[in-house]
Amino acid sequence: MFLNPVARPCEEVVGVSDGQSSAQAPAAARTPVGRPLLSLALASMMDEVHAHSGAVYLMAPDQPVLEMAVMAGLPRAFAAPWERVGLSSPIPVADAARERRLVWVGGEEEMARLYPRIAVVLPYPFALAAVPVATESTVYGAVFVTWPGAHPAEMSDHERNHLTAACGRLAVRLERAAQHSIPPHPETDMLASPLVGDMAGTLGTVEAARMVSRLPYGLVSLDLHGRVGFVNAAAAELLNVPVSRLLGTQLWASVPWLNDPVYEDRYRAALLSQHVTSFVALRPPGEWLSFRLYPSTTGLSVRITRSRTVSRMNRTTPLPDGAPSRLVTISQVLDLAGALTEAVGVQDVVQLVADEIAPAVGSQALVMLGSRAKRLRVLGHRGYRDPHVVERFDGMPLTESTPGTQVLRTGVPAFFESQEQLERLYPARRATPDGFAAWAFLPLIAQGRPVGTCVLSYAEPHPFPTDERAVMTSMAGLIAQALERALLYDAKHRLAHGLQEALLPHSLPSLPGIEAVGRYVPATQGMDIGGDFYDLVGAQGRAAAVIGDVQGHNVTAAGLMGQVRTAVRAYTTVGQAPEEVMRSTNRLLLDLGSDLFASCLYLRLDPEHGRAVMSRAGHPPPLLRRPDGRVRVLDLAGGPLLGIDASAVYPTTEVALLPGSLLVLYTDGLVESPGTDFEEALADLGRRVGDSGDLPLDELADSLVHQERHHADGEERLDDIALLLIRALG
Repeated sequence: MFLNPVARPCEEVVGVSDGQSSAQAPAAARTPVGRPLLSLALASMMDEVHAHSGAVYLMAPDQPVLEMAVMAGLPRAFAAPWERVGLSSPIPVADAARERRLVWVGGEEEMARLYPRIAVVLPYPFALAAVPVATESTVYGAVFVTWPGAHPAEMSDHERNHLTAACGRLAVRLERAAQHSIPPHPETDMLASPLVGDMAGTLGTVEAARMVSRLPYGLVSLDLHGRVGFVNAAAAELLNVPVSRLLGTQLWASVPWLNDPVYEDRYRAALLSQHVTSFVALRPPGEWLSFRLYPSTTGLSVRITRSRTVSRMNRTTPLPDGAPSRLVTISQVLDLAGALTEAVGVQDVVQLVADEIAPAVGSQALVMLGSRAKRLRVLGHRGYRDPHVVERFDGMPLTESTPGTQVLRTGVPAFFESQEQLERLYPARRATPDGFAAWAFLPLIAQGRPVGTCVLSYAEPHPFPTDERAVMTSMAGLIAQALERALLYDAKHRLAHGLQEALLPHSLPSLPGIEAVGRYVPATQGMDIGGDFYDLVGAQGRAAAVIGDVQGHNVTAAGLMGQVRTAVRAYTTVGQAPEEVMRSTNRLLLDLGSDLFASCLYLRLDPEHGRAVMSRAGHPPPLLRRPDGRVRVLDLAGGPLLGIDASAVYPTTEVALLPGSLLVLYTDGLVESPGTDFEEALADLGRRVGDSGDLPLDELADSLVHQERHHADGEERLDDIALLLIRALG
């Protein structure tokens, strides 16, 4: 193999030469130098297991980062996105180093499933092994090696044992080097030498060139970087570029009409998979040429001929010989990844896939499947004329034999090019036709476990070539991460609403002499849950009302709110005066040791005698609408927020409450918003109450909340709203 080192590496090699031979070095150090440690070790590993490319990574000093030290067999550009890899990155070498285990990826579909980031950039058939370079005490780095796509899906015992042992020996050498303060020096990547030079001993360089020049088709030799090392006259004529301008340049750089990522992709696919690949290209103005690429570990031989069968094809016609077009460009991947980060709920993810991914791969419909309690769940669907065809699968046991349940259970993608192919494997599908003719079932795997299945449906039979499967499976990896977040968000959303409903009163009691209505509107940020609350309590023939706001919009705030509301109700029931209710609640918050504070407004109502006694703790002042329609802001005396000062007092204020009077109690979310003056907002609320105060309370409450929503239309509401309206009856 071309990577065989000239001299066999020995056990004692630990670094790069400082000019001494091994005989001159101190015997105790056992550090002969003069040869590149990492390159020789990598070459020996690759040669023994017949790998065709690989790289050594070393841990960066004082950073959780792996840095590529040397690469062999392929240009470093192939691995450019991963020259520096964070130890926590979802990359095979990072997993190997972090978890101190051998990582095996047996092919492109497994790569797309386990490491979608790599599969998006390198959607080609190849196998990969990543092995830690570590002693018992220290991780020094990791090594990866790759094999062509023809490698068996499973790693052999010989390959596993040899790579593990070789990386162990390399770790020992690096340990010895560290003990003697000899850091590994930079080493040159190992690439093959030109093939033509190796032919001199057989045919002779001149005779070989003569032989090739007689052939009726074009021949070009490319090195591993894609540079032209040899080109015959027929190739130069077909390309319409002089030989002198081709030699030493990359083919797609010297021939303008070959400067297309699709053609460069075929070169990369051939080198990485070591499979023969081909494509056709239009040479202006109207002649099609066929390119066939024959790879080896030293480079590529390219045969160029006229392709008369496609001479009338336009640029958008599918290419022959299975040559794929790029389904998803890098810019599309980045755009999709960015859009997926903005998807909040499951339906957002479903809609995004329907709008962005399905059209990119030519699909006409999709279904998103999940599971709960060992049953299939239809999370969402688009593009089906009859939704019942899809929804009938909801609730199906995962043990049923269907492609959706099979892919969800196993995490292995399934592609069906025709209805006949699907029904042959799943005869039961004959009873549930959905009107489509081809399907791709993509497992959605996040954190190593299936979270769902994305089913893409096609109106016509559709072949799924290898590269298309890899791209679609890679896209599924991005969808899976978004879906996992969305499922968690929806679960938290349901929990939040359930908790909020449990903590707030379902209805207000009917008490003599008053009519009351309450509303709660969550903030549009966070979990749609907060600390705003209200309550109406009947005790000892009187009524008490309370409204408050525990700071925060999360479960902690909601939980504390529930405790405050319960405490106020309890202190009211035992007959405490308003100021005592506030003092007792304040002490409770301090005893609970919470870091959160609460504002509160408490009223003891006595409609029979036409009065109300109020106590306030840092809460916005209530509004009183008199029977004549005039509105007054009740500037009540009060104390600090609850939960700050154990010695705080909360004085009371008595207010006349004539029949027909209306009290408006609210939290600051109703009147405060960014860029709005509080006094102006309060005055505006007073005008609205004055104009609409004669409406039935339900209509008035809805109107006040609706107008606040209208004012914030198009903007996120940063705070939740609680509103309690109390009208004194005659």
